[in-house]
Amino acid sequence: MKIYSAAQVREWDGYTITHEPVSSIDLMERASLKAFGWIRENGLLPGHFLVLCGKGNNGGDGLAIARMLSENNCRVQVMLIGDPETWSADLRINFARLPLAVSKMIITGSALPDEATETINGLAGNNMIVIDALFGSGLNKPPEGIYATLIRLVNEQQKQVISIDLPSGLYTDTDSTGHDIIRATCTLSFQSRKLASLLPSNAGFIGQHVLLDIGLDSRFEESAVTPYELVDETLVKKIYRPRRDDAHKGTNGHVLLIAGSYGKMGAAVLAASACLRAGAGLLTCHIPASGYTIMQQGLPEAMVLTDYNSSFNTKFEGDFSIYKSIGIGPGIGTARETAELLHSVMESSHRPLVLDADALNIIGADKHLLRVVPPGSVLTPHPKEFERLFGETASDTERLQLALDKAAELDSVIILKGHHTFIATPSGKGYFNQTGNSGLAKGGTGDTLTGIVTALLAQRYTPAHAAILAVYLHGLTADLIVSESQSRESMLASDLIASLGKAFNRISSY
Repeated sequence: MKIYSAAQVREWDGYTITHEPVSSIDLMERASLKAFGWIRENGLLPGHFLVLCGKGNNGGDGLAIARMLSENNCRVQVMLIGDPETWSADLRINFARLPLAVSKMIITGSALPDEATETINGLAGNNMIVIDALFGSGLNKPPEGIYATLIRLVNEQQKQVISIDLPSGLYTDTDSTGHDIIRATCTLSFQSRKLASLLPSNAGFIGQHVLLDIGLDSRFEESAVTPYELVDETLVKKIYRPRRDDAHKGTNGHVLLIAGSYGKMGAAVLAASACLRAGAGLLTCHIPASGYTIMQQGLPEAMVLTDYNSSFNTKFEGDFSIYKSIGIGPGIGTARETAELLHSVMESSHRPLVLDADALNIIGADKHLLRVVPPGSVLTPHPKEFERLFGETASDTERLQLALDKAAELDSVIILKGHHTFIATPSGKGYFNQTGNSGLAKGGTGDTLTGIVTALLAQRYTPAHAAILAVYLHGLTADLIVSESQSRESMLASDLIASLGKAFNRISSY
């Protein structure tokens, strides 16, 4: 699913109006009816609603929703900010359509009147639901004056807030740090996911995100070019290749995993187990000598090569050419000899690598090593590791662009882990993942992701496809676990490995 800019969303609306054809007010009615339908289906009727409307078309959506609520036995109050001379044409039409039963307050001054302040402050003592239709995706400057005051007052009440399209105060396409922003409990967005709803710094404002299909003309999507996409079932179905009936272990790739150190053999076992569960035909683990028994007993399906050093990896003397993919990093530590091993592997393997954890920390401490990252590699940093590798950024959007720039520079894929993990590819396209939950915020889950990516590379997925599919599967497995057996608090990385097959079965049904 493509992620459109605010300008492209307006173009899409215009394209639909022209080519369906449909009038602008009827398209607004369609969107508002979808939002009202969600409110009704979620058991919020009949209820008491305060609808906050700005002077543009987001406010027009709010007025149409207010009418529908009133016509369905809800008590509705509307607070409309802005001089009537500045109202959009469609807002005017929907204002005229409001039933007499709707209480209306039009605020035209530069300050919030006492009556409006009392209404907002009175939220604390009742079960009123707030519908935020002040700006939506049309914001082009930070809220100020009466708007900022209103947003702060609403947030102070900590009430249920449903934002239409986007919480007011958020820019659609870029960072909104420092703005006064509505803290929504739910955001009802139309047709396509907005970049703002995927940025880490905005997570506390979006609440539950709901995407409503309002039937915009699909022909626009075919020609529109966007730098970002959301990984969805359609994309995963295109990428995923079910295992052939005539497959054997040789056709599914031999993986080399360089992992573990004294006290961190768990990371090696987790990455190795996930690698085999994700379909690698063969797996050889190069580990320090102290981990031999742990690996052989914990994962008898893996072959083991031990380093002469008991505590950490220092040297690999095998033939890199027999391996289809190589993963390095989980639990290896950052000893000088291990850093030298990493340098040697990057220079000598002539294979794309999956670089994770301490491998990234070693590179971050010696950025000259970035020059020898093999083309086609996959780097899997969390935000702090990313910062150590590539430097600080002033905003989320700058970090996304830096990830894309570095992916192109290194001819590699960067998996920037987070709430909506971002996969930056050398082509300049970036992909946001939408599976997963906070149960993944626990030690060991990153090691399992490394194992999955490395396994998919060995099965001849392209680096970009291996990264996209691995992140999606990893998150989907976590979602299935939470829905079926564990809580977010109790889920372990080993649970992910045991349940990975369920995620494969799920995507096989797409």
